[in-house]
Amino acid sequence: GGTELAISESQERMAVVVAAEDAQHFIALAQEENLEAAVVAEVTASPRLVMHWRGNAIVNISRAFLNTNGVVQQARAKIAMVTAEENYRISIPKALKNVNGAAALRANLARLEVCSQKGLAERFDASIGAGTVLMPFAGETQLTPEDAMCAKIPLESGKTDDASAMSFGFIPGMSRWSPFHGAAYAVTEALAKLAAIGANPLKARLTLQEYFERLRDVPERWGKPTAALLGALTAQLNFGVPAIGGKDSMSGSFNELDVPPTLVCFAVAMTKASKTGSAAFKKTGSRVVLLPLPVDKDTLLPHWERAKQLFEKVAAMVADGSIRAASVVREGGAAAAVCRMAFGNSLGFDFVDNLGQTNLFASLCGSFVVEPAENARFDGLELIELGRTTANKTFKINDETISLEELVHAWQGTLEGVFPTKAKTPAMPFDIPLYTSRNSKAPAIKVAAPRVIIPVFPGTNCEVDTARAFEKAGARPEILVMRNLSPQDVDQSVVALIKSINNSQMIVLPGGFSGGDEPDGSGKFIATTLRNERVREAVQNLLENRDGLILGICNGFQALIKTGLVPFGKIVDIEPEFPTLTFNAIGRHVSQMAYTRITSVQSPWLRLVNTGDIHAVPVSHGEGRFVADESTLKQLIDNGQIATQYIDLSGSPCAATPFNPNGSICAVEGITSPDGRIFGKMAHSERKGENLYKNTPFDKDQKIFESGVLYFK
Repeated sequence: GGTELAISESQERMAVVVAAEDAQHFIALAQEENLEAAVVAEVTASPRLVMHWRGNAIVNISRAFLNTNGVVQQARAKIAMVTAEENYRISIPKALKNVNGAAALRANLARLEVCSQKGLAERFDASIGAGTVLMPFAGETQLTPEDAMCAKIPLESGKTDDASAMSFGFIPGMSRWSPFHGAAYAVTEALAKLAAIGANPLKARLTLQEYFERLRDVPERWGKPTAALLGALTAQLNFGVPAIGGKDSMSGSFNELDVPPTLVCFAVAMTKASKTGSAAFKKTGSRVVLLPLPVDKDTLLPHWERAKQLFEKVAAMVADGSIRAASVVREGGAAAAVCRMAFGNSLGFDFVDNLGQTNLFASLCGSFVVEPAENARFDGLELIELGRTTANKTFKINDETISLEELVHAWQGTLEGVFPTKAKTPAMPFDIPLYTSRNSKAPAIKVAAPRVIIPVFPGTNCEVDTARAFEKAGARPEILVMRNLSPQDVDQSVVALIKSINNSQMIVLPGGFSGGDEPDGSGKFIATTLRNERVREAVQNLLENRDGLILGICNGFQALIKTGLVPFGKIVDIEPEFPTLTFNAIGRHVSQMAYTRITSVQSPWLRLVNTGDIHAVPVSHGEGRFVADESTLKQLIDNGQIATQYIDLSGSPCAATPFNPNGSICAVEGITSPDGRIFGKMAHSERKGENLYKNTPFDKDQKIFESGVLYFK
């Protein structure tokens, strides 16, 4: 009933306060964006909250009562003593007791606390908004996890170097030992991670996420969140960095099971995209050192002043390039940090002899492993030499050697069955030759600044990035929101779309999740709209009589293939044997950088690149696997319609994950219509810009939008 509606949380609803005279105008603006809006309450002079449900007043509460947050509660808290001997931060993990050398390196990486989470992270779109400075995983293999995320401040037009950075800190083992120290080090770790990418951690702001067992009326249970909050406050006061938000939950119990004391710190700071550093080791023969966090031996807390000096120094050295790579030590210790940092660019490492188990495997939270440039100076900082990077793809420790491949396998293997990173490799029935001849046909009517219509369907989320890319290329983009809240909305949207198509030289279908991709796959609503008799007529007029162009990216590619616009060049009834796009072979959404080559240049969309050119382009999709029978493939190859393919690091088309992210047959990433004027592709070419995806290799700009504009000049 009404009470449930009133107190329920919802991710789909947002309350907005506007002046009474602006309410109808606001509702009209919402409807233009295909959003439902309604007046649900009015602010009154009467100091009471009154709610009605079906004619009856079901809530009538005074404002004064609301201001008290209800009844005042008190509880007794008893904080338990902790023992220095059990200090988790400098303890050797139990799994590594009596294990040494190469076996210890391998066993350490396979621990659940240390192992790779790439298969989970790739389910989230890391490049949305075309502002990503650091992808979550760095290096040519995209295997080095970054310590913090970094993205440019979003703009509808223009450009900026300003970026926001965000990190988190929390080691469960620390909080189990001491909720007070665990929380203090959660703040410390979050700030250290900002420094590792070159952001100034002492200008950060924090938010804390707490999760504790059900407290009941037990002072010892109340003592854990009390200690944690005091620990976090101590760190905030000493670093001079405040928390400006937070969320707590005291319900982490089920029967006799309790969650460990949990206080996670998130830290956010402003930084510069051009000054942002990465965790992946950059070159062979580099010296690598450990910069230990200074600790007060009496309190076992950071030595606050010296810790601040360390953080500021590291951040400045990363920003000016005198530290090439940096990562914060956490679970797995310096040994795991070194391995992760080496994996991204497939480097080996020779450890210095006799480093000791603590320096190698204790969590040493807040310390740094860094790859300094030759001119780097660490005046006033303690440092421990760890070893050197090598080109031979092996790790040498105390006269024992283990291969890079074996360590990566151990690190990725633990969660492979839960969050897979590998899929069954499809066949490669044909080796597709490069198609070098270009379609020289040009439109009869030249246009200096061609118009681009970008329809936005429910679920579309890349329209602004796409419009910005076209605007920068010299086109005049128009974003048209397709509304479907009522039959009248649908009809008006179709009329507006037809008018815009008739006034445009290009139709561009951007990425997103049309209709939430449900049921039965993506792009259906877009395809249905294009099949509308009047829209179909406008599309075919653009193609047949006005020499227009069509581009579909990701969700837009799915719509093009569901209408037959690719590969046939016209809207047709789809037959079961036609090529299609289906669910990724790995069975989940994939977000990463895909390496692609230009296989054919007959399309005007590829006028400014050459066959064989290699690019790194972000992908983010759940249904990108291209499938076609062999006779169709042969025809597409002969016609030069296979425009782009996924490749491995050798530049060869690749069937296997992760280089072929969805398992497409013949590694097909993009195809065209027979004359090349319609181009559909999975990778998000519109997500481009200066200082984006800095931690992955290759050229990021396929010049597709500039080529489209050039076609009309």
